[in-house]
Amino acid sequence: MKGKIGLVVGIGIGYVLGTRAGRERYEQIKEAAGKVWNLPQVQTQVAKVEDLAKSAALALPRTLWNTGVKVAKAAASSGTTGEKLDRAAATARAEAPTVKRAAAESIDEVVEAADEVAEKLKKPRTKKG
Repeated sequence: MKGKIGLVVGIGIGYVLGTRAGRERYEQIKEAAGKVWNLPQVQTQVAKVEDLAKSAALALPRTLWNTGVKVAKAAASSGTTGEKLDRAAATARAEAPTVKRAAAESIDEVVEAADEVAEKLKKPRTKKG
Protein backbone atom coordinates (compact mmCIF):
# COMPACT_ATOMS: atom_id res chain seq x y z
CA MET A 1 0.00 0.00 0.00
CA LYS A 2 2.80 2.41 0.90
CA GLY A 3 4.49 1.68 -2.42
CA LYS A 4 1.34 2.51 -4.37
CA ILE A 5 0.84 5.77 -2.52
CA GLY A 6 4.50 6.68 -3.02
CA LEU A 7 4.25 5.89 -6.72
CA VAL A 8 1.14 8.05 -7.15
CA VAL A 9 2.70 10.92 -5.22
CA GLY A 10 5.94 10.58 -7.21
CA ILE A 11 4.09 10.59 -10.53
CA GLY A 12 2.07 13.60 -9.40
CA ILE A 13 5.14 15.54 -8.35
CA GLY A 14 6.95 14.59 -11.54
CA TYR A 15 4.01 15.72 -13.61
CA VAL A 16 3.69 19.04 -11.80
CA LEU A 17 7.41 19.74 -11.99
CA GLY A 18 7.78 18.50 -15.55
CA THR A 19 4.71 19.97 -17.15
CA ARG A 20 5.06 22.69 -19.72
CA ALA A 21 1.78 24.25 -18.67
CA GLY A 22 3.64 25.88 -15.82
CA ARG A 23 2.13 27.84 -12.99
CA GLU A 24 -1.42 27.84 -14.38
CA ARG A 25 -1.62 24.06 -14.46
CA TYR A 26 -0.06 23.87 -11.00
CA GLU A 27 -2.75 26.20 -9.67
CA GLN A 28 -5.48 24.07 -11.30
CA ILE A 29 -4.08 20.91 -9.70
CA LYS A 30 -3.69 22.65 -6.35
CA GLU A 31 -7.28 23.91 -6.49
CA ALA A 32 -8.63 20.46 -7.40
CA ALA A 33 -6.66 18.84 -4.58
CA GLY A 34 -8.00 21.47 -2.18
CA LYS A 35 -11.56 20.73 -3.26
CA VAL A 36 -11.09 17.01 -2.70
CA TRP A 37 -9.40 17.59 0.65
CA ASN A 38 -12.26 19.81 1.82
CA LEU A 39 -15.03 17.35 0.87
CA PRO A 40 -17.10 16.47 3.94
CA GLN A 41 -16.49 12.75 3.36
CA VAL A 42 -12.72 13.27 3.31
CA GLN A 43 -12.75 15.47 6.40
CA THR A 44 -14.90 12.93 8.26
CA GLN A 45 -12.33 10.23 7.54
CA VAL A 46 -9.45 12.56 8.41
CA ALA A 47 -11.09 13.28 11.77
CA LYS A 48 -11.46 9.54 12.42
CA VAL A 49 -7.79 8.93 11.66
CA GLU A 50 -6.74 11.84 13.85
CA ASP A 51 -8.82 10.54 16.77
CA LEU A 52 -7.44 7.04 16.39
CA ALA A 53 -3.89 8.30 16.05
CA LYS A 54 -4.27 10.38 19.21
CA SER A 55 -5.62 7.46 21.22
CA ALA A 56 -2.97 5.09 19.84
CA ALA A 57 -0.26 7.65 20.44
CA LEU A 58 -1.26 7.94 24.11
CA ALA A 59 -0.63 4.24 24.73
CA LEU A 60 3.08 4.52 23.96
CA PRO A 61 3.92 7.43 26.32
CA ARG A 62 1.95 5.69 29.08
CA THR A 63 4.02 2.53 28.58
CA LEU A 64 7.25 4.55 28.49
CA TRP A 65 6.28 6.36 31.68
CA ASN A 66 5.43 3.12 33.51
CA THR A 67 8.71 1.58 32.36
CA GLY A 68 10.64 4.64 33.48
CA VAL A 69 9.02 4.46 36.91
CA LYS A 70 9.97 0.78 37.25
CA VAL A 71 13.57 1.49 36.25
CA ALA A 72 13.76 4.45 38.65
CA LYS A 73 12.39 2.36 41.51
CA ALA A 74 14.95 -0.35 40.78
CA ALA A 75 17.72 2.25 40.78
CA ALA A 76 16.47 3.77 44.03
CA SER A 77 16.39 0.47 45.92
CA SER A 78 18.91 -0.35 48.61
CA GLY A 79 22.36 -1.68 47.88
CA THR A 80 25.62 -0.50 46.43
CA THR A 81 25.75 1.75 43.41
CA GLY A 82 26.74 -1.17 41.22
CA GLU A 83 23.84 -3.28 42.51
CA LYS A 84 21.39 -0.44 41.89
CA LEU A 85 22.73 0.02 38.38
CA ASP A 86 22.49 -3.71 37.70
CA ARG A 87 18.87 -3.83 38.93
CA ALA A 88 17.95 -0.77 36.86
CA ALA A 89 19.56 -2.26 33.75
CA ALA A 90 17.87 -5.63 34.33
CA THR A 91 14.50 -3.93 34.76
CA ALA A 92 15.03 -1.90 31.57
CA ARG A 93 15.93 -5.08 29.65
CA ALA A 94 12.90 -6.89 31.06
CA GLU A 95 10.57 -4.03 30.09
CA ALA A 96 12.02 -3.50 26.60
CA PRO A 97 9.67 -6.03 24.94
CA THR A 98 6.67 -4.25 26.51
CA VAL A 99 7.80 -0.92 25.08
CA LYS A 100 8.52 -2.50 21.72
CA ARG A 101 5.08 -4.12 21.64
CA ALA A 102 3.34 -0.84 22.57
CA ALA A 103 5.22 1.00 19.82
CA ALA A 104 4.37 -1.67 17.25
CA GLU A 105 0.71 -1.67 18.27
CA SER A 106 0.55 2.13 17.97
CA ILE A 107 2.10 1.98 14.52
CA ASP A 108 -0.20 -0.85 13.43
CA GLU A 109 -3.31 1.01 14.60
CA VAL A 110 -2.35 4.18 12.75
CA VAL A 111 -1.48 2.27 9.54
CA GLU A 112 -4.71 0.28 9.74
CA ALA A 113 -6.76 3.46 10.14
CA ALA A 114 -4.96 5.13 7.24
CA ASP A 115 -5.52 2.07 5.03
CA GLU A 116 -9.20 2.05 5.96
CA VAL A 117 -9.56 5.69 5.00
CA ALA A 118 -7.68 5.12 1.73
CA GLU A 119 -10.02 2.23 0.87
CA LYS A 120 -13.10 4.35 1.62
CA LEU A 121 -11.77 7.16 -0.54
CA LYS A 122 -11.20 4.74 -3.45
CA LYS A 123 -14.86 3.74 -3.58
CA PRO A 124 -16.72 5.59 -6.35
CA ARG A 125 -19.18 8.15 -5.15
CA THR A 126 -22.79 7.66 -6.17
CA LYS A 127 -25.14 10.50 -6.86
CA LYS A 128 -27.98 10.75 -4.40
CA GLY A 129 -31.28 11.60 -5.85
